[in-house]
Amino acid sequence: MPGFRGSVALIGTGPMGAPIARNILAGHVPLTLWNRTPEKALAIGGGTVVATPAAAASEVVLTVLPDLPQVAALLPGEDGLLKGWKTAGIEHPVLVIHGTVSPVAVAEFADDCLRHWGVTVVDAPLSGGTIGAEEGRLSIMVGGPPEAVEGLTPLFGLYSSTVVRFGRTGAGSTMKACNQIVVAGTVTALAEAMALASTAGLDLEKVQAILAGGLASSEVLRQKGHRWIEQDFEGGGSAKNQLKDLNFIAEIAAARGINLPLAACLQSSFEEMIAAGDGDMDHAGIYRTILS
Repeated sequence: MPGFRGSVALIGTGPMGAPIARNILAGHVPLTLWNRTPEKALAIGGGTVVATPAAAASEVVLTVLPDLPQVAALLPGEDGLLKGWKTAGIEHPVLVIHGTVSPVAVAEFADDCLRHWGVTVVDAPLSGGTIGAEEGRLSIMVGGPPEAVEGLTPLFGLYSSTVVRFGRTGAGSTMKACNQIVVAGTVTALAEAMALASTAGLDLEKVQAILAGGLASSEVLRQKGHRWIEQDFEGGGSAKNQLKDLNFIAEIAAARGINLPLAACLQSSFEEMIAAGDGDMDHAGIYRTILS
């Protein structure tokens, strides 16, 4: 595979963005960084940290942000990406959205960006969690023009093990919705199993050893299992973000005229968790809601 060519910036050096940035730098690709809190970008320990999105304007801009409004907010104004691309003479930039966003909204956003400013938007949500990001083995679900995705693939390869294009912009986010039904369902099923085992007085380490050795084994169990044993639900993928994803799934299902009973049940469960004040906890903390 040919190496990546072109200038690249990463915006959003949070729990996912930071390890992605480190893997890009480890691949000897020069990287410009911007984060609303500069200290987090400086903590990467490499790359060029800049003061505004405009200064981060590169041929490829990767965004690792919670939702589409945060991405859209990067574009306008004297400090925005649009001004930065114009100043740098970059006529056909590529804006990559790694966050989980609405497939409907991102498709509309992509059409507007291309029509008004010549910006190609690629939606490329991620799966694998912070551990996958740190280990450089994320799965990336991509939607966007074939030629743009082909050009990005060597860059994506620096922090992923699987890259698959599913169609035009928005298709990646639809695939992420499918992924999140499985993730949310698996997290909740494991939390229920741990709750039942706990109330029966079973040793959770032994319970997980059995699950890991059989058909119930999963990457979710590998990454999250210790949380139920240690009762530590701080950090990680938050329940608020899980519910955001489930709300997108409900939006897609309504648009497609399909009934997704499990997804609807999960949506209700995470609404209950957040209402109880646990929204900032890792989604494995649904265990607390089950036992309440």
